[in-house]
Amino acid sequence: MRNIHKTAIIEEGAIIGENVSIGAYTVIGSKVIIGNGTSVGSHTLIEGKTTIGENNQIFSHAAIGTIPQDLKFAGEDVELIIGNNNKIREFTLFNPGTSGGGGITRIGDNNLFMGYTHVAHDVTIGNNCVFANVATLAGHVEIGDFVVVGGLTPVHQFCKIGSHAMIGGGSVLTQDIPPYCLAEGNRAVLRGLNLNGLRRRFDNRADIDAIKKAYKSIFESGKPIVEVANEIFETSKNQYVCEFVNFIIHTKRGIPFNRKSSQMENI
Repeated sequence: MRNIHKTAIIEEGAIIGENVSIGAYTVIGSKVIIGNGTSVGSHTLIEGKTTIGENNQIFSHAAIGTIPQDLKFAGEDVELIIGNNNKIREFTLFNPGTSGGGGITRIGDNNLFMGYTHVAHDVTIGNNCVFANVATLAGHVEIGDFVVVGGLTPVHQFCKIGSHAMIGGGSVLTQDIPPYCLAEGNRAVLRGLNLNGLRRRFDNRADIDAIKKAYKSIFESGKPIVEVANEIFETSKNQYVCEFVNFIIHTKRGIPFNRKSSQMENI
């Protein structure tokens, strides 16, 4: 059973699942697919080749699937894919991919996008992330799982944020942030590990201690960070440490840190 307001416009060709609700004055384009149990608030626009999974909540005045804000875009066949159980709040803007970035913007499951969040073209987002009000992700950004991006924080194009990382509100991020880390500032730099997040999600304290030891070795030894990361990667058997150092080894935009701000003397 569907609950579609009489003023909503659903173009021919759109596929609407079961138990979907669509609010007043909302417009759904002809290439849109909406999965079972998803609700769409009033005055929302969903267009383009956009696939939305099950049990998402899309609030009023969201613009989903509108063409990329990329001057090189010339009408190519591009796509936006959104998973399940996401909350997409008011005045959010999600764009599909571009031919130069693979053609797909992809969003996972169980994410919260607060008001005015922007997800630009060719962005990839994992699962269980939180983007506070006016978090803005430029093109080609890659986000892991359980990432938190604070409010009023822009993320530069092509940046990567590893899983379980947290970016403080009001920051400006122009480089890559490894998994498990906390970053803050304008420009944002590492401030240590996201220990509160790790303690909530990791059952084994030994894993947290191993990550902490690797962090200190890399950022507080005074040696080149990639050199130390390679040494740890070759010897460590801890999967989380290997993920952490592998990210650092393969960074393309660099890791924003200075010795003083990255010290963890308080833990």
